[in-house]
Amino acid sequence: MTPKEVLEFAKNRKIEMVDLKFMDFVGTWQHFSVPIYELKEDNFEEGFGFDGSSIRGWQPIHASDMLVIPDSDTAIPDPFITRPTLSLICNIVDPITKEAYTRDPRNIARKAEAYMKSTGIADAAFFGPEAEFFIFDDIRYATASHYGYFYIDSEEGTWNTGRDERPNLGYKPRHKEGYFPVPPTDSLHDLRDEMVRVMESIGLKIEAQHHEVATAGQGEIDLRFDTLVKCADALQWYKYICRNVARRFGKTVTFMPKPLYEDNGSGMHTHQSLWKGGKPLFAGEEYGGLSKMALL
Repeated sequence: MTPKEVLEFAKNRKIEMVDLKFMDFVGTWQHFSVPIYELKEDNFEEGFGFDGSSIRGWQPIHASDMLVIPDSDTAIPDPFITRPTLSLICNIVDPITKEAYTRDPRNIARKAEAYMKSTGIADAAFFGPEAEFFIFDDIRYATASHYGYFYIDSEEGTWNTGRDERPNLGYKPRHKEGYFPVPPTDSLHDLRDEMVRVMESIGLKIEAQHHEVATAGQGEIDLRFDTLVKCADALQWYKYICRNVARRFGKTVTFMPKPLYEDNGSGMHTHQSLWKGGKPLFAGEEYGGLSKMALL
């Protein structure tokens, strides 16, 4: 959408707030919101100011002013905020030089795509992530001068076979036996389906969802491949939706790599391909149907 089309879309949808989302140095979404009447066409070029010194790893306090520049192509109604809210993903810009900020991960991805095209090696690169996660029922942790601990629980955790659940109906997948069981062993099927429904409602393309190998609610939802920046934006929405849907169900999602001892961790397998002139550069006549480029 153009900026003008975004404003018209917001008017037709009776949008009241605009949520400006951007990624910090370590890849976590941050945000702030403004009333819809504060969003004008020139904001898509001039942006909104914010304090860059309060974002970890970014600006020193004496040079804290930064700008978020909304990307009009990312306009989506936020599916979780109570008031009608339009979400816009933003790029970070220096307010003095107007140059893209070097510590903005989205800027790095944009530069990588531009560099690839400038080399002539390929004119398109596609990425398809498979982000795994755990859905837990209880998370507790604390550290003090005289103790430290963490505690994780899940109703389908294999360690709960003997818990008094009045009644305990079983169906607790053992370590490394969580891959593809049908319900009721897969107790979180409906929750993942709701995640998929919300993802589809904002335009994400989903290929599959299933229980993963580990006990205690490990799952995976597979996104359709896309170009780098679009795929990265989609993955941020993916995580945002997984966490917020789980919270509505009274549960919590983590993408941390190894929350449980003795069982599989969570990874993010990423399929990737290079294309030029509509042809895949990794396909060829070498081993496994691959090209020499793919085997390098």
